[in-house]
Amino acid sequence: MSRAFVKEDGPDNTPLPDLPISQHPNYVTPRGLAQLRARLAEAQMRLGAFRARDDRLDRLCEAAAERDIRYFEARMKSAMVVVPEGRACDAVEFGHAVRVVDEAGVEVVYSIVGEDEADAGVGLIAPQSPLARALIGARLGDVVAWRRPVGDVELEILGIGWP
Repeated sequence: MSRAFVKEDGPDNTPLPDLPISQHPNYVTPRGLAQLRARLAEAQMRLGAFRARDDRLDRLCEAAAERDIRYFEARMKSAMVVVPEGRACDAVEFGHAVRVVDEAGVEVVYSIVGEDEADAGVGLIAPQSPLARALIGARLGDVVAWRRPVGDVELEILGIGWP
């Protein structure tokens, strides 16, 4: 058979480049670690399903699942779990839920969580974000400046606790 009809060395058989791994310490909450485990298990199940297909000519989905598995395994290996029990809530730190009010009187709660768990749309922010950097170290009653591209916002700390 001619090599022109064999897909052994096609672009869908080469490994996909790894997902970028953050250079920051990988602090995670217990919930964040559970989410990483679940996402790893889901990627492993996807890979198993892809490998069980009768038609395996297109290996791109397998390569993507393998790449995801490498990412989640690396993140779990480097994870440093921060357990909230027994820790004080006198100053904002990783894992805390922080209730703030802005200059317009709008109250919001932000939780400082690991990068893989972060979702700003629901108030889960990574410790490297500008907002988290402004909040970390602040105490109850402090006013901090959140530096944003569209202008700074002053936030008053109304409460510090564990989510």
